[in-house]
Amino acid sequence: MILGLAGAACATDASAEDILVTKAAPAATAKAPSQPVTCTSLEDFVVTGCPLTWSGITVYGTIDGGVSWRSHGAPFNGTSAPGVDYLVQKYSRGPRWDLGPNGLTQSNIGIKGKEPLAPGWDFVFDLQAGFDPYSLHFANGPHSVAQNAGVPLTSQDSNADSSRAGQFYNSVGYLGVSSPYGTLTVFRQNSLTLDAVFAYDPMGASYAFSPIGWQGITCGAGNTETCRFSTSVKYRVDIDQFRVAALWQFGGYDLNNAATGSYQLQLGGDIANLAGGKLSLDAIGSYVQNAVSIGLAGNTLPAVLPQVLTATLSNNTSVMLVGKYSNGPLKLFGGYEFIQYAPPSNPFAPGAGFTDIGGDFVCAGCAAINNTNINNTAFNAGDKLFHVFWTGAKYAVTDNLDVIGAYYHYDQPAFGAPVNCANAAAFANCHGTMDAVSFVVDWQFAKKFDTYAGVMFSQVNGGLANGFLNRNTIAPTAGLRFRF
Repeated sequence: MILGLAGAACATDASAEDILVTKAAPAATAKAPSQPVTCTSLEDFVVTGCPLTWSGITVYGTIDGGVSWRSHGAPFNGTSAPGVDYLVQKYSRGPRWDLGPNGLTQSNIGIKGKEPLAPGWDFVFDLQAGFDPYSLHFANGPHSVAQNAGVPLTSQDSNADSSRAGQFYNSVGYLGVSSPYGTLTVFRQNSLTLDAVFAYDPMGASYAFSPIGWQGITCGAGNTETCRFSTSVKYRVDIDQFRVAALWQFGGYDLNNAATGSYQLQLGGDIANLAGGKLSLDAIGSYVQNAVSIGLAGNTLPAVLPQVLTATLSNNTSVMLVGKYSNGPLKLFGGYEFIQYAPPSNPFAPGAGFTDIGGDFVCAGCAAINNTNINNTAFNAGDKLFHVFWTGAKYAVTDNLDVIGAYYHYDQPAFGAPVNCANAAAFANCHGTMDAVSFVVDWQFAKKFDTYAGVMFSQVNGGLANGFLNRNTIAPTAGLRFRF
């Protein structure tokens, strides 16, 4: 059976099973699985599943390319991580065909290793960069937004904020030690909530078929830029059928982080032999201080005036609850996250600013000077609450053919200063919802190749539709993926 779609928006090379779900130890009499033989020729590399491994060091990667049509879309952008607006956005306008990069998985290239230190102890490392397979640019979400600063909404190309910001380590860049007492790693790493999205989203955080893959609200505990931390310590340990994990982000904006401090704690476990299958459950609590969200603010309709690059700051708190049940060829998924946005601890005074993770300088009250602004006060009139729900199923029709379906729902209660919400879309702080439904077929026709086709429908309403040119889009996408 294909292991799944894990590895999209900001993927590591790990599958969902590798990230969170404890695997049962083999029986004492079972023969240990043989290690794959490394590639010895170009033919081996192309037609077999051999890895590019030498002396415990592996070079690996993914190339994912395709085409997409959207009923309401904007032009392709080779800097943005997803490339096109598979999910409806403010700037989504007329029907159009475009190149559809990274539909199922973020294209990436990486190097990783595991070197024994002592019996049961290993040195581990992983360095990976995500890129666009057509432009060959490193994915840089914040800069794709900055490229559209000063551009009217009706003329913008596809752009989206991201924790991938053009770094050569924009996926991960960590090292550490694995032992019988757990795994301790440091530097650039996925948040615990991003690991959970990979493991518990039926679409594996796919850009083309999952809103929580295309957007990072869920994996970043409220903001997509905090789906990863460049200076962090992460610890994981499995204790029988239970697991515990913790993450601490140290350092601030000057160390390529999109927050000045972050803390996460995860508790989870597995229930084996439940009605013939296995149930996996995890809970994750997060607190992120002075989190950054890069976007464009300004006139929308009639959408003829330029917009300003804006960094919105907030203190975010979230609780994520996720579950998965596996029984033979069937897997059922579900998840929920509660997010609270509060005013930042350290607002910037007018004229002060900082360089964001994409390398662009933003300044409080500098719209007339360099077309940027810092919004410190978005939640001063009242905290914003946000709810994310999702569910879905994956079924292995054969060992090489999966069909997956999923449903996603966002709910934003009204917040802040009272406004007249008779026309809720007129105000961003009115009650709003987003709904998306997706379906995909994934066929692995060779060891390292698979092809996929699917569709996602997404629609915004109420306050979440504020400033949108169109409220919905249908986006069929097909592609080919090569993983080595």
